This record gives sequence, structure tokens and C-alpha cells, in this order.
Amino acid sequence: MLFCKTKLLFYIGNLPSWLQGTLLRNGPGIFSVGDTTYNHWFDGMALMHSFTFKDGEVIYRSRYLRGDTYKDNMAAKRIVVSEMGTMAYPDPGKNVISRVITFLNHTVPDFTDNCGNNFIRYGKDYYATSETNYIRKVDPVTLETQDKVDYMKYLAVNLVTSHPHYDKDGTAYNMGTSIAEKGKTKYTLFKVPDTTAGDKANASPALKNLEVICTVPCRSLLSPSYYHSFGMTDNYFIFIEQPFKLDILKMATAYMRGVNWASCLKFCPEENTLIHLIDRKTGKEVGIKYYTEAMIVYHHVNAFEEDGHVIFDVIAYEDPSLYNMFYLNVLKEQSKTSAMSVPKCKRFALPVQTDKGIDVGDDMVKLQYTTASAVKEKEGKLLCQPEVLCDSVELPRINYDFNGKKYRFVYMTCVAMTAVATKIMKLDIETKERTEWSEENCWPSEPVFIPRPNGEGEDDGVVLTTVINSNPGESGFILVLDAKSFKEVARAYMNAELHMDMHGYFIPMENYIVKENPYNTNYCTICCYLIRPNKV
Repeated sequence: MLFCKTKLLFYIGNLPSWLQGTLLRNGPGIFSVGDTTYNHWFDGMALMHSFTFKDGEVIYRSRYLRGDTYKDNMAAKRIVVSEMGTMAYPDPGKNVISRVITFLNHTVPDFTDNCGNNFIRYGKDYYATSETNYIRKVDPVTLETQDKVDYMKYLAVNLVTSHPHYDKDGTAYNMGTSIAEKGKTKYTLFKVPDTTAGDKANASPALKNLEVICTVPCRSLLSPSYYHSFGMTDNYFIFIEQPFKLDILKMATAYMRGVNWASCLKFCPEENTLIHLIDRKTGKEVGIKYYTEAMIVYHHVNAFEEDGHVIFDVIAYEDPSLYNMFYLNVLKEQSKTSAMSVPKCKRFALPVQTDKGIDVGDDMVKLQYTTASAVKEKEGKLLCQPEVLCDSVELPRINYDFNGKKYRFVYMTCVAMTAVATKIMKLDIETKERTEWSEENCWPSEPVFIPRPNGEGEDDGVVLTTVINSNPGESGFILVLDAKSFKEVARAYMNAELHMDMHGYFIPMENYIVKENPYNTNYCTICCYLIRPNKV
């Protein structure tokens, strides 16, 4: 359906005049094509959303990501591109040759470009991303799907995270996995310099200027660790090589065995979790070897340095049950009880000073404000035990001006009973005080902090979250909270169905040029709404 419309919608409160920019959100939006259905929520075809704040008003747009996966599925009127949790099989009416080609494509898979996890920025360009080697360039104003970009053209990586870091100068840092490349499986940290200024302004994509910082060998050639994010401070990278692994041989035979690729992820609780601390200047690991007990981490919160230590905070699980909670048949049950392990926000402290003069069995952490420990063992390794800051939380966001620096506040979703958030919260790490927002029959998304220009204090700003609303006669809305008090400032109800999404990215107004008339385009499945204040 081709349509684009503008409507006045119900609005409560007053948006801050300084809030100028666009919040991009990404997540799955289509779960069935023809008679075929995805098995897992993460697999759904990407639906992009944008909320543009300007002069006390909001423009809402949504649009499906029209990548090759979308086009192939729609053309076939069935799911023909496999995703992590859904293996696609050819139409039974296809001939033998078509079936053989499908089999070969799954033996050495060419991954999907259904980039429905997050948005990232390289140089002046914005991309929808998942965790494969493909990303899709998008127009941040119109949400038009543009170029398909393959990391493999610039760096031999099969998987890349959807959570890069950014320096003040616009340089992006990310990491990916090279599987059996020249007989070695390794993790590669790389950077993409900013290209928005000077002679390089017209260089696109910025990935042409990609630079490898370092590589970390995988402890198992055909079973690389799965990871979703990593940590960064002013002087170090933190990479967690966890015993949650991709079995490459099983992935190559998954199609033939009639199972999905997700079943080839294996958790090895008997193994330790290795913590790699990498010097950003030299690109080499520090001399000390750190490890902790088996755990699974999807999201890093933040990391910083203090008094000869690197401190990093993560959301950690005891097992891989989280992924299973998002199979669609499990979500439909909406059970009040679940088998999901409780996610905990954990703080680790890594001493970086030499261990000379330190006896075996001594704790090398000398910080007074944390109970995290790092005990020296006979081999010179440090067994790191974390401090639990809080539990039943996920999707952490901070004031990114404090990324890599000592910080105090983090904003998260609350997932006490199920994998779907029913609340969002602000945690004061120093006092452990939690401040929550919730509303009956409402499900908020990842809370995104936006700093006030020239603000005073780490929490001087607002928190944005989109909210699915199942109250009778009410629609979903975008909520604006004062970050200090965590009280509502404003909300704007959408005259469109909001979908549960994953992650988002805020683009300040000065970082892009708003087109005078973004509506002069043939949109495919896009809705645009102008939300003006109807004060009550």
C-alpha cells in the first residue's frame, strides 16, 4: 500500500523547546508472508520508526526496510530467506534444481540483510543493522532504504556487532568475527574515521577508510564466541569471550538436518568466561589474564578507568534462556511465570597494575566503592568476581557524554516477570536508588537519554521511550520523561499501531539537514503524522 498522510494527534504536556532532532527506532514488524510464518520474534522483517522533534512538535514516520530479504520474500509470497530462528525451505512445487541450489546456499550461507536490530552511523551515513556482514544505508529523514553494504568488501568479518562506540570526533569503533579466515578464527576490532568534514566529506561509504586496530585469536577454531557488544574507555577496549558459542560445523549442516541456526548456539557452563583488556594505543592485550565464571552478556552498560583499575558494567545471565523466551509461540502464551534466568547488572573491576609483590589468593582490587574482586591465582591469572548493582533489568542506556568515563546514572527496562518490559527505571549507581515509570497495560521500549544542551549535571536532560498501549480506546505513544525526577513531561499519542522494537539512535538536529518537503516521494508502507500540541 502506498500512502503518506499528516494528521493532528492527541498531545499531553509541553515538549522542551531545546529538544530538536530525530529518534530512530528499529525492530521486527512483519511475521508472516503468505502461508509461512517466522518462528522467532527477532526474525521478523525490519520496521523502522522515526520521531522528529522540532519547535515543540513531533513528526512520526514508519517504513519497512526494503532490502533484498524483504523483496525476495514479497516476490515469492512466502518466506524464502532464512533467519537465525527460522529456516526457510523452498516451495514444495519447486523443481529439484531449485532445491539443490537452496541447499547449497545454506551450506555456505549468504546471510540475510534483514537489518532490524539497531541504527549505526559511519561518517555522514546512517545504517540499519543486525549482526550479519550486511548493513543497509537509510535516509534518516524519509527512512528510504538505500545501498546494501557488505562489510566483507572492506574487512574479512562474517559477523559484526550492532553496538559500536563513538569518539567525540565522530570516529566509530566496532568489532566483528572472522570465521576460519586463512585457517584462523579471530575477533577483529576496527575503527571508521569520521568523514563529515574536510576533503573526505564526499567519501561514501566511510567504511572505505576502515582501519584494523587489533585482532584477538579465538580459543576454538570452529566455535567462536557469540557477543552482542563490547566496552570502551579512554585507553582500553573490553571484550568478553563468553562460553556461548556458534558451532560452525552444525550451522553448515543445519538446513539438511531440518533445524534452525539458533540451535547451533551452544552454552558451555563448565568453561570460564575470558575477559580481554586491550590497549587502544598499542592494539595489544595487557599482560594480565582475567577470567570469571560462565555467563552470557548481551549488553555492556559502560566502562571507565580509576586508580589503576578498569571498571565495566554489564547485564549478565546465567544461561541462554532469554533467546528462547522470544519464540513467538512462547510470547503468545503471555505466561506470568517464565524459565528465563534473571538478568543482573554486574560491575567488574580489572586491576591493570603489575602483580609483583602480590601473594596468591590476594584481592588486587583496591577501590573502596565496590565489592568487585580480582583474586590472584597460581598461574598469575586473576579470577574476577562482580558486584551485583541490581537485577531484573535490560536494554541499558546512559548519557553518552559519559561513555568511557566514570558515571552515576543508567536508564533501563524492567523485566522482572517476562522478557517483555513492563517498566523503565533510572538507577543511581552510587546510592542504588531506583526510580521507575510504569502504567497499567503499557509496555515501554528501551529508554534513550537526550542531554540538554549545555546542561548542568549528568542527568540534566530527558528520557524518550515509545510505549505500546493496550488500554481500550487508547493508542501507543512516545513518552518524554524529565531525567532528573523521572516524571512525565509530555506524551504524544500515535494514530498508528506501534510495534515492540529493539534499539534506537538519536540524531541531533544539527547533524543533518531536514528536507523541505519529505513527502514528495512514493513511499512503500510508510506513515507520517504531524503531532501538534492539543493541550489539556
